[in-house]
Amino acid sequence: MTAVEGAGGPGAVGGTVDSARAWRAVLAGFTSMFAVFGVAYSFGAFFGPMGDELGSGRGATSLVFSITAFLWFTLGAVSGPAVDRYGPRPVLRTGAAVMGTGLLLTSRVDSIVVGYATYGVGVGVGVACGYVPMVAVVGGWFERRRSTALGVAVAGVGLGTVVAAPVAARLIDLYGWRTGYVVLAAASTVLLLLAAALAERPPLPAASAKARSLRQAVRTPAFASLYSSAVLLSLALFQVFVYLPDFAEDDGASEVAAAGLVAVVAAASIVGRLVLGPVADKVGRIRTYRLCFLVMGLSFAIWLGAPSYAWLVVFAAVMGAGYGGFVALSPAVVAEVFGVTGLGRLIGVLFTGAGLGALVGPPLAGLVIDAHGYRWAIGASMVVALGAALALVPLGGSDAGVERPRR
Repeated sequence: MTAVEGAGGPGAVGGTVDSARAWRAVLAGFTSMFAVFGVAYSFGAFFGPMGDELGSGRGATSLVFSITAFLWFTLGAVSGPAVDRYGPRPVLRTGAAVMGTGLLLTSRVDSIVVGYATYGVGVGVGVACGYVPMVAVVGGWFERRRSTALGVAVAGVGLGTVVAAPVAARLIDLYGWRTGYVVLAAASTVLLLLAAALAERPPLPAASAKARSLRQAVRTPAFASLYSSAVLLSLALFQVFVYLPDFAEDDGASEVAAAGLVAVVAAASIVGRLVLGPVADKVGRIRTYRLCFLVMGLSFAIWLGAPSYAWLVVFAAVMGAGYGGFVALSPAVVAEVFGVTGLGRLIGVLFTGAGLGALVGPPLAGLVIDAHGYRWAIGASMVVALGAALALVPLGGSDAGVERPRR
Protein backbone atom coordinates (compact mmCIF):
# COMPACT_ATOMS: atom_id res chain seq x y z
CA MET A 1 0.00 0.00 0.00
CA THR A 2 1.45 3.38 -0.98
CA ALA A 3 1.53 6.32 1.37
CA VAL A 4 -0.83 8.23 -0.90
CA GLU A 5 -3.34 5.44 -1.07
CA GLY A 6 -3.25 4.64 2.60
CA ALA A 7 -3.68 8.23 3.74
CA GLY A 8 -6.32 10.79 3.18
CA GLY A 9 -9.80 10.33 1.85
CA PRO A 10 -11.09 9.11 -1.48
CA GLY A 11 -9.75 12.22 -3.11
CA ALA A 12 -6.14 11.19 -2.46
CA VAL A 13 -5.91 10.23 -6.14
CA GLY A 14 -6.29 12.71 -8.96
CA GLY A 15 -8.60 12.45 -11.95
CA THR A 16 -12.24 13.24 -12.59
CA VAL A 17 -15.36 11.14 -12.91
CA ASP A 18 -16.36 9.90 -16.37
CA SER A 19 -12.81 10.64 -17.62
CA ALA A 20 -10.57 8.44 -19.75
CA ARG A 21 -8.67 7.61 -16.55
CA ALA A 22 -11.86 6.26 -15.03
CA TRP A 23 -11.94 3.45 -17.59
CA ARG A 24 -8.74 2.03 -16.12
CA ALA A 25 -10.80 1.26 -13.01
CA VAL A 26 -13.27 -0.58 -15.26
CA LEU A 27 -10.42 -2.70 -16.63
CA ALA A 28 -9.23 -3.43 -13.10
CA GLY A 29 -12.73 -4.43 -12.04
CA PHE A 30 -13.25 -6.61 -15.11
CA THR A 31 -9.94 -8.39 -14.46
CA SER A 32 -10.59 -9.03 -10.78
CA MET A 33 -14.13 -10.34 -11.39
CA PHE A 34 -12.96 -12.51 -14.28
CA ALA A 35 -10.41 -14.09 -11.95
CA VAL A 36 -12.48 -14.68 -8.83
CA PHE A 37 -15.71 -15.79 -10.46
CA GLY A 38 -13.87 -17.88 -13.01
CA VAL A 39 -12.54 -19.89 -10.08
CA ALA A 40 -15.80 -19.91 -8.10
CA TYR A 41 -18.12 -20.96 -10.93
CA SER A 42 -15.74 -23.61 -12.25
CA PHE A 43 -16.45 -25.64 -9.10
CA GLY A 44 -18.95 -27.76 -11.04
CA ALA A 45 -16.09 -29.25 -13.04
CA PHE A 46 -14.36 -30.34 -9.81
CA PHE A 47 -17.57 -31.53 -8.14
CA GLY A 48 -17.56 -35.15 -9.33
CA PRO A 49 -13.81 -35.94 -9.31
CA MET A 50 -13.27 -34.29 -5.93
CA GLY A 51 -16.23 -36.03 -4.32
CA ASP A 52 -15.29 -39.42 -5.78
CA GLU A 53 -11.70 -39.29 -4.54
CA LEU A 54 -12.59 -37.96 -1.09
CA GLY A 55 -15.49 -40.38 -0.70
CA SER A 56 -18.11 -37.70 -0.01
CA GLY A 57 -21.71 -37.77 -1.20
CA ARG A 58 -23.33 -35.21 -3.46
CA GLY A 59 -24.83 -33.29 -0.57
CA ALA A 60 -21.58 -33.09 1.38
CA THR A 61 -19.62 -32.05 -1.70
CA SER A 62 -22.13 -29.42 -2.81
CA LEU A 63 -21.85 -27.85 0.64
CA VAL A 64 -18.36 -26.69 -0.36
CA PHE A 65 -19.94 -24.28 -2.85
CA SER A 66 -22.78 -23.21 -0.53
CA ILE A 67 -20.30 -22.28 2.21
CA THR A 68 -18.15 -20.42 -0.30
CA ALA A 69 -21.07 -18.41 -1.70
CA PHE A 70 -22.29 -17.56 1.80
CA LEU A 71 -18.82 -16.32 2.75
CA TRP A 72 -18.21 -14.20 -0.32
CA PHE A 73 -21.51 -12.40 0.11
CA THR A 74 -21.31 -11.89 3.86
CA LEU A 75 -17.62 -10.97 3.88
CA GLY A 76 -18.48 -8.13 1.54
CA ALA A 77 -19.56 -6.38 4.74
CA VAL A 78 -15.84 -6.40 5.67
CA SER A 79 -14.19 -5.88 2.28
CA GLY A 80 -16.57 -3.04 1.38
CA PRO A 81 -15.60 -0.83 4.34
CA ALA A 82 -11.96 -1.86 3.81
CA VAL A 83 -11.88 -0.44 0.29
CA ASP A 84 -13.53 2.77 1.50
CA ARG A 85 -10.81 3.16 4.15
CA TYR A 86 -7.65 1.75 2.56
CA GLY A 87 -8.29 1.85 -1.18
CA PRO A 88 -8.58 -1.04 -3.65
CA ARG A 89 -4.95 -2.12 -3.94
CA PRO A 90 -4.35 -3.65 -0.48
CA VAL A 91 -7.79 -5.30 -0.62
CA LEU A 92 -7.07 -6.93 -3.98
CA ARG A 93 -3.62 -8.03 -2.85
CA THR A 94 -5.16 -9.64 0.22
CA GLY A 95 -7.65 -11.45 -2.01
CA ALA A 96 -4.83 -12.69 -4.25
CA ALA A 97 -2.87 -14.08 -1.29
CA VAL A 98 -5.83 -15.76 0.43
CA MET A 99 -7.39 -17.23 -2.72
CA GLY A 100 -4.08 -18.53 -4.05
CA THR A 101 -3.19 -20.09 -0.70
CA GLY A 102 -6.67 -21.58 -0.26
CA LEU A 103 -6.60 -23.25 -3.67
CA LEU A 104 -3.10 -24.63 -3.09
CA LEU A 105 -4.18 -26.08 0.25
CA THR A 106 -7.33 -27.53 -1.34
CA SER A 107 -5.16 -29.38 -3.83
CA ARG A 108 -3.65 -31.26 -0.84
CA VAL A 109 -6.77 -32.09 1.22
CA ASP A 110 -7.67 -35.68 2.10
CA SER A 111 -11.08 -34.87 3.63
CA ILE A 112 -14.07 -32.93 2.33
CA VAL A 113 -14.43 -31.33 5.77
CA VAL A 114 -10.96 -29.83 5.42
CA GLY A 115 -12.02 -28.65 1.97
CA TYR A 116 -14.82 -26.64 3.56
CA ALA A 117 -12.17 -24.55 5.28
CA THR A 118 -9.46 -24.38 2.60
CA TYR A 119 -11.70 -23.82 -0.41
CA GLY A 120 -14.54 -22.09 1.41
CA VAL A 121 -12.34 -19.53 3.15
CA GLY A 122 -9.82 -19.17 0.31
CA VAL A 123 -12.30 -18.63 -2.50
CA GLY A 124 -14.86 -16.92 -0.28
CA VAL A 125 -12.36 -14.28 0.80
CA GLY A 126 -10.97 -14.00 -2.73
CA VAL A 127 -14.38 -13.24 -4.24
CA ALA A 128 -15.26 -10.88 -1.39
CA CYS A 129 -12.07 -8.91 -2.10
CA GLY A 130 -12.40 -8.97 -5.88
CA TYR A 131 -16.10 -8.19 -6.28
CA VAL A 132 -17.77 -5.81 -3.79
CA PRO A 133 -14.73 -3.48 -3.47
CA MET A 134 -14.34 -3.15 -7.23
CA VAL A 135 -17.98 -2.44 -8.01
CA ALA A 136 -17.76 0.31 -5.39
CA VAL A 137 -14.57 1.69 -6.95
CA VAL A 138 -15.97 1.64 -10.49
CA GLY A 139 -19.22 3.21 -9.28
CA GLY A 140 -17.25 6.01 -7.65
CA TRP A 141 -15.34 6.81 -10.86
CA PHE A 142 -18.50 7.44 -12.89
CA GLU A 143 -21.65 9.52 -12.71
CA ARG A 144 -23.32 9.95 -16.12
CA ARG A 145 -22.12 6.59 -17.45
CA ARG A 146 -22.13 4.67 -14.18
CA SER A 147 -24.47 1.88 -15.32
CA THR A 148 -22.57 1.43 -18.57
CA ALA A 149 -19.20 1.28 -16.81
CA LEU A 150 -20.44 -1.17 -14.19
CA GLY A 151 -21.98 -3.31 -16.93
CA VAL A 152 -18.60 -3.61 -18.64
CA ALA A 153 -16.78 -4.33 -15.36
CA VAL A 154 -19.15 -7.05 -14.17
CA ALA A 155 -19.12 -8.66 -17.61
CA GLY A 156 -15.91 -10.17 -16.23
CA VAL A 157 -18.12 -12.39 -14.05
CA GLY A 158 -19.83 -13.92 -17.06
CA LEU A 159 -16.74 -14.20 -19.24
CA GLY A 160 -14.76 -15.73 -16.39
CA THR A 161 -17.48 -18.37 -16.02
CA VAL A 162 -17.58 -19.10 -19.75
CA VAL A 163 -13.79 -19.41 -20.02
CA ALA A 164 -12.74 -21.01 -16.73
CA ALA A 165 -15.25 -23.86 -16.56
CA PRO A 166 -14.16 -25.65 -19.77
CA VAL A 167 -10.49 -24.89 -19.07
CA ALA A 168 -10.84 -26.42 -15.62
CA ALA A 169 -12.59 -29.47 -17.07
CA ARG A 170 -9.76 -29.93 -19.56
CA LEU A 171 -7.09 -29.57 -16.85
CA ILE A 172 -8.87 -32.18 -14.73
CA ASP A 173 -9.12 -34.53 -17.69
CA LEU A 174 -5.40 -34.22 -18.46
CA TYR A 175 -3.80 -33.86 -15.02
CA GLY A 176 -6.42 -34.48 -12.32
CA TRP A 177 -8.38 -32.13 -10.07
CA ARG A 178 -5.51 -31.48 -7.67
CA THR A 179 -3.24 -30.12 -10.38
CA GLY A 180 -6.20 -28.18 -11.74
CA TYR A 181 -6.46 -26.29 -8.46
CA VAL A 182 -2.72 -25.54 -8.51
CA VAL A 183 -3.09 -23.97 -11.97
CA LEU A 184 -6.12 -21.95 -10.88
CA ALA A 185 -4.21 -20.77 -7.81
CA ALA A 186 -1.40 -19.39 -9.97
CA ALA A 187 -3.70 -17.83 -12.57
CA SER A 188 -6.03 -16.14 -10.07
CA THR A 189 -3.11 -14.74 -8.06
CA VAL A 190 -1.50 -13.19 -11.13
CA LEU A 191 -4.77 -11.69 -12.39
CA LEU A 192 -5.69 -10.20 -9.01
CA LEU A 193 -2.24 -8.65 -8.65
CA LEU A 194 -2.61 -7.19 -12.14
CA ALA A 195 -5.99 -5.74 -11.15
CA ALA A 196 -4.39 -4.25 -8.04
CA ALA A 197 -1.74 -2.54 -10.15
CA LEU A 198 -4.44 -0.94 -12.31
CA ALA A 199 -6.87 0.04 -9.56
CA GLU A 200 -7.05 3.51 -8.00
CA ARG A 201 -9.30 5.24 -5.53
CA PRO A 202 -12.10 7.23 -7.17
CA PRO A 203 -11.92 11.03 -6.84
CA LEU A 204 -13.61 12.74 -3.95
CA PRO A 205 -17.35 13.05 -4.70
CA ALA A 206 -19.06 16.40 -4.47
CA ALA A 207 -21.13 16.97 -1.36
CA SER A 208 -24.51 15.32 -1.82
CA ALA A 209 -27.79 15.53 0.01
CA LYS A 210 -28.01 11.75 -0.39
CA ALA A 211 -24.84 11.09 1.61
CA ARG A 212 -25.63 9.52 4.97
CA SER A 213 -24.09 7.24 7.53
CA LEU A 214 -24.51 3.48 7.34
CA ARG A 215 -26.70 3.56 10.46
CA GLN A 216 -28.97 6.13 8.85
CA ALA A 217 -29.09 4.21 5.56
CA VAL A 218 -30.09 0.86 7.06
CA ARG A 219 -33.05 2.47 8.81
CA THR A 220 -34.61 3.71 5.58
CA PRO A 221 -37.48 2.03 3.68
CA ALA A 222 -35.23 2.01 0.60
CA PHE A 223 -32.66 -0.17 2.37
CA ALA A 224 -35.39 -2.54 3.58
CA SER A 225 -36.68 -2.81 0.01
CA LEU A 226 -33.23 -3.56 -1.44
CA TYR A 227 -32.28 -6.00 1.32
CA SER A 228 -35.50 -8.02 1.25
CA SER A 229 -35.39 -8.24 -2.55
CA ALA A 230 -31.80 -9.55 -2.37
CA VAL A 231 -32.73 -12.25 0.14
CA LEU A 232 -35.76 -13.40 -1.86
CA LEU A 233 -34.05 -13.36 -5.24
CA SER A 234 -31.02 -15.32 -4.07
CA LEU A 235 -33.28 -17.96 -2.50
CA ALA A 236 -34.54 -18.67 -6.01
CA LEU A 237 -31.57 -17.73 -8.21
CA PHE A 238 -29.04 -20.29 -7.02
CA GLN A 239 -31.42 -23.14 -7.87
CA VAL A 240 -30.47 -22.45 -11.48
CA PHE A 241 -26.74 -22.98 -10.95
CA VAL A 242 -27.16 -25.97 -8.65
CA TYR A 243 -30.06 -27.92 -10.14
CA LEU A 244 -30.60 -26.95 -13.79
CA PRO A 245 -27.97 -29.37 -15.19
CA ASP A 246 -29.30 -32.24 -13.06
CA PHE A 247 -32.87 -31.47 -14.18
CA ALA A 248 -31.74 -31.57 -17.82
CA GLU A 249 -30.01 -34.92 -17.33
CA ASP A 250 -33.17 -36.34 -15.76
CA ASP A 251 -34.99 -35.20 -18.89
CA GLY A 252 -32.56 -37.12 -21.10
CA ALA A 253 -29.84 -34.60 -21.94
CA SER A 254 -26.21 -35.69 -22.01
CA GLU A 255 -23.84 -34.55 -19.27
CA VAL A 256 -22.11 -32.15 -21.68
CA ALA A 257 -25.38 -30.65 -22.91
CA ALA A 258 -26.70 -30.34 -19.36
CA ALA A 259 -23.56 -28.58 -18.14
CA GLY A 260 -23.74 -26.32 -21.19
CA LEU A 261 -26.90 -24.72 -19.84
CA VAL A 262 -24.88 -22.94 -17.15
CA ALA A 263 -22.59 -21.63 -19.90
CA VAL A 264 -25.70 -20.31 -21.69
CA VAL A 265 -26.73 -18.49 -18.50
CA ALA A 266 -23.23 -16.99 -18.22
CA ALA A 267 -23.03 -15.98 -21.89
CA ALA A 268 -26.48 -14.37 -21.80
CA SER A 269 -25.53 -12.56 -18.60
CA ILE A 270 -22.66 -10.88 -20.45
CA VAL A 271 -25.12 -9.56 -23.01
CA GLY A 272 -27.45 -8.41 -20.24
CA ARG A 273 -24.68 -6.56 -18.45
CA LEU A 274 -23.39 -4.81 -21.56
CA VAL A 275 -26.80 -3.93 -23.04
CA LEU A 276 -28.89 -3.06 -20.00
CA GLY A 277 -26.29 -0.74 -18.46
CA PRO A 278 -26.54 1.87 -21.26
CA VAL A 279 -30.31 1.38 -21.39
CA ALA A 280 -30.56 2.10 -17.67
CA ASP A 281 -28.48 5.27 -18.03
CA LYS A 282 -31.07 6.58 -20.49
CA VAL A 283 -34.46 5.28 -19.33
CA GLY A 284 -33.83 5.01 -15.59
CA ARG A 285 -31.72 2.76 -13.41
CA ILE A 286 -34.38 1.81 -10.88
CA ARG A 287 -36.97 1.18 -13.59
CA THR A 288 -34.56 -1.11 -15.47
CA TYR A 289 -33.52 -2.82 -12.23
CA ARG A 290 -37.14 -3.69 -11.46
CA LEU A 291 -37.56 -5.02 -14.98
CA CYS A 292 -34.60 -7.39 -14.48
CA PHE A 293 -36.24 -8.86 -11.36
CA LEU A 294 -39.53 -9.30 -13.20
CA VAL A 295 -37.81 -11.03 -16.13
CA MET A 296 -35.97 -13.44 -13.82
CA GLY A 297 -39.13 -14.27 -11.90
CA LEU A 298 -41.22 -14.88 -15.01
CA SER A 299 -38.45 -16.91 -16.67
CA PHE A 300 -39.07 -19.72 -14.18
CA ALA A 301 -42.38 -20.28 -15.97
CA ILE A 302 -40.36 -21.27 -19.06
CA TRP A 303 -38.39 -23.80 -17.01
CA LEU A 304 -41.56 -25.08 -15.34
CA GLY A 305 -43.28 -25.78 -18.66
CA ALA A 306 -40.24 -26.64 -20.80
CA PRO A 307 -41.22 -29.55 -23.10
CA SER A 308 -37.71 -30.09 -24.47
CA TYR A 309 -34.02 -29.27 -24.07
CA ALA A 310 -34.39 -26.40 -26.55
CA TRP A 311 -36.80 -24.68 -24.17
CA LEU A 312 -34.31 -25.13 -21.34
CA VAL A 313 -31.82 -23.22 -23.49
CA VAL A 314 -34.43 -20.47 -23.93
CA PHE A 315 -34.93 -20.37 -20.16
CA ALA A 316 -31.17 -20.19 -19.54
CA ALA A 317 -30.83 -17.32 -22.03
CA VAL A 318 -33.73 -15.29 -20.60
CA MET A 319 -32.67 -15.92 -17.01
CA GLY A 320 -29.06 -15.07 -17.87
CA ALA A 321 -29.99 -11.76 -19.49
CA GLY A 322 -32.04 -10.71 -16.46
CA TYR A 323 -29.35 -11.93 -14.07
CA GLY A 324 -26.66 -10.00 -15.93
CA GLY A 325 -28.67 -6.79 -15.74
CA PHE A 326 -29.35 -7.36 -12.04
CA VAL A 327 -25.65 -7.80 -11.24
CA ALA A 328 -24.64 -4.78 -13.34
CA LEU A 329 -27.28 -2.46 -11.94
CA SER A 330 -27.20 -3.40 -8.24
CA PRO A 331 -24.32 -1.07 -7.30
CA ALA A 332 -25.58 1.67 -9.62
CA VAL A 333 -29.00 1.59 -7.96
CA VAL A 334 -27.43 1.72 -4.49
CA ALA A 335 -25.39 4.75 -5.58
CA GLU A 336 -28.52 6.30 -7.11
CA VAL A 337 -30.46 5.97 -3.87
CA PHE A 338 -27.76 6.63 -1.25
CA GLY A 339 -24.94 8.42 -3.09
CA VAL A 340 -21.37 7.17 -3.61
CA THR A 341 -19.91 8.17 -0.22
CA GLY A 342 -19.21 4.93 1.68
CA LEU A 343 -20.56 2.93 -1.28
CA GLY A 344 -18.37 -0.12 -0.59
CA ARG A 345 -19.55 -0.37 3.01
CA LEU A 346 -23.23 -0.13 2.07
CA ILE A 347 -23.01 -2.62 -0.82
CA GLY A 348 -21.19 -5.05 1.45
CA VAL A 349 -23.94 -4.91 4.07
CA LEU A 350 -26.67 -5.29 1.44
CA PHE A 351 -24.95 -8.35 0.00
CA THR A 352 -25.25 -10.21 3.29
CA GLY A 353 -28.89 -10.67 2.28
CA ALA A 354 -27.81 -12.46 -0.87
CA GLY A 355 -25.48 -14.58 1.26
CA LEU A 356 -28.35 -15.75 3.44
CA GLY A 357 -30.39 -16.70 0.41
CA ALA A 358 -27.46 -18.53 -1.19
CA LEU A 359 -26.86 -20.54 1.98
CA VAL A 360 -30.51 -21.48 2.62
CA GLY A 361 -32.05 -21.67 -0.86
CA PRO A 362 -30.36 -24.73 -2.42
CA PRO A 363 -30.78 -27.02 0.63
CA LEU A 364 -34.46 -26.06 0.95
CA ALA A 365 -35.01 -26.70 -2.75
CA GLY A 366 -33.31 -30.07 -2.37
CA LEU A 367 -35.76 -31.05 0.33
CA VAL A 368 -38.67 -30.06 -1.89
CA ILE A 369 -37.23 -31.96 -4.85
CA ASP A 370 -36.72 -35.09 -2.78
CA ALA A 371 -40.25 -34.93 -1.38
CA HIS A 372 -42.31 -33.66 -4.32
CA GLY A 373 -40.14 -33.46 -7.44
CA TYR A 374 -38.62 -30.67 -9.49
CA ARG A 375 -41.87 -29.02 -10.59
CA TRP A 376 -42.81 -27.97 -7.07
CA ALA A 377 -39.33 -26.57 -6.45
CA ILE A 378 -39.34 -24.61 -9.72
CA GLY A 379 -42.81 -23.24 -9.02
CA ALA A 380 -41.79 -22.19 -5.53
CA SER A 381 -38.70 -20.47 -6.95
CA MET A 382 -40.87 -18.55 -9.40
CA VAL A 383 -43.16 -17.32 -6.61
CA VAL A 384 -40.21 -16.27 -4.44
CA ALA A 385 -38.47 -14.47 -7.34
CA LEU A 386 -41.64 -12.57 -8.21
CA GLY A 387 -41.89 -11.68 -4.53
CA ALA A 388 -38.42 -10.16 -4.87
CA ALA A 389 -39.69 -8.01 -7.74
CA LEU A 390 -42.65 -6.87 -5.63
CA ALA A 391 -40.28 -5.94 -2.79
CA LEU A 392 -38.78 -3.28 -5.07
CA VAL A 393 -42.07 -1.46 -5.66
CA PRO A 394 -41.51 1.05 -2.81
CA LEU A 395 -38.00 1.89 -4.08
CA GLY A 396 -38.02 5.52 -5.13
CA GLY A 397 -39.21 7.00 -8.38
CA SER A 398 -39.13 5.16 -11.67
CA ASP A 399 -37.25 7.99 -13.39
CA ALA A 400 -34.20 7.78 -11.09
CA GLY A 401 -31.01 7.64 -13.07
CA VAL A 402 -32.35 9.39 -16.19
CA GLU A 403 -29.87 11.89 -17.52
CA ARG A 404 -30.95 15.48 -17.30
CA PRO A 405 -29.36 18.53 -18.91
CA ARG A 406 -26.72 20.11 -16.71
CA ARG A 407 -27.02 23.80 -15.89
